[in-house]
Amino acid sequence: MERAQIEARILEMVTKAKAAARTIGAMSGSMKNQLLLEVAESLVDQQPWIISENAKDLAEAEKKGLTSAMLNRLQLNEKVIGEMVQGLREVAALEDPVGEVSEMRRRPSGITVGRMRVPLGVICMIYESRPNVTIDSAALCLKAGNAVILRGGSEAIRSNLALAKVLHEVLAKHQINPAIVQVLDFTDREGIDCLLQQEAYIDLVIPRGGEGLIRAVTEKSRIPVLKHYKGVCHAFVDVDADFDMAIQIAINAKVQRPSACNALEGLLVHREIAAEFLPKVAHALKKQDVRLLGCHRSCLLSDEIEPATESDWGREFLDLTLAVKVVADLDEAMDYIAHYGSKHTEIIITGSYAHSQRFLREVDASAVMINASTRFNDGGQFGLGAEIGISTTKLHAYGPMGLKELTTKKFIVYGAGETRA
Repeated sequence: MERAQIEARILEMVTKAKAAARTIGAMSGSMKNQLLLEVAESLVDQQPWIISENAKDLAEAEKKGLTSAMLNRLQLNEKVIGEMVQGLREVAALEDPVGEVSEMRRRPSGITVGRMRVPLGVICMIYESRPNVTIDSAALCLKAGNAVILRGGSEAIRSNLALAKVLHEVLAKHQINPAIVQVLDFTDREGIDCLLQQEAYIDLVIPRGGEGLIRAVTEKSRIPVLKHYKGVCHAFVDVDADFDMAIQIAINAKVQRPSACNALEGLLVHREIAAEFLPKVAHALKKQDVRLLGCHRSCLLSDEIEPATESDWGREFLDLTLAVKVVADLDEAMDYIAHYGSKHTEIIITGSYAHSQRFLREVDASAVMINASTRFNDGGQFGLGAEIGISTTKLHAYGPMGLKELTTKKFIVYGAGETRA
């Protein structure tokens, strides 16, 4: 498409989304839930067609030489569609946050001031590979009362458009504005650039994908961006940690899904227990095919640890590789995390209440945990029902973003004719 055509198409989409946001923002919770449940039923009914459309994307991706990991993320099979269906039903079962009123206070002037939770407006999602994000994001945005514009990766265009068709058929059945959920039907990269300039129409951009995508979106956007660049998550094994617990947590955090943003990337060990603990944890991790890259002292304590380079500290490996470092104490561990962490997830394994509370208070991350795996930093695991992503920014969300994080609060005032003196 020509640049002028792209700009005209984007302007049309964002204008329609802005208008549609008023429709969805005023929709009742029961109506939103009904739509989500009907989309779930339609996904089941149209599963064979959806899988056939996805197969076209997979065939094209294989020709282009995408990795097996990328192909796996791209695939829509019965299991993935089943998870999408379950996710829709779970979101429908969640309490609707829109319209919730809190903090009502009577002021000396006579007015009563409170706050009401309201939708953000129009959200733009930019993401790679996983077409299931189309349904997950649409469901959360719809339930939170937002219109959403979805721009998936070019490798998933047929899959995303198929899922959009299912959504639009349900909306059409109830004569609801289809611009509530829009998927870009062209793959030109200029479309993203143009979207990111629409600050008059789009209220928030949420990129999901690799660090390169997220940085590119952040650099180009005139619109607020909620993001996390990477997940460099650490575990500090304190002097009085339970060794068996620490080993099991380390294995789970690193091995269960090493490519996830909440997987463990750095293991910090108190020097007073290093001689006893490191050989044990290194052996256990090696049995799980984890490659260990360590500081000079850790290499001396275990021949299963290879020397690390300076670039390995603070690195997001996204595979079965783990950086290991011996630290003097809690303070050095927290200093290391402050320098090399990505504000995603940090954990301490300890038997000390005082140390655990210091760690909770002083470590800056979207989730800080005591004696639990980093893999728990997830909207579903935290009871949010579902998440649209994890934010390591602090305005306006920090951590997994569920329904409430897709809303904001406005002030409301009740009066009886009061005037300001």
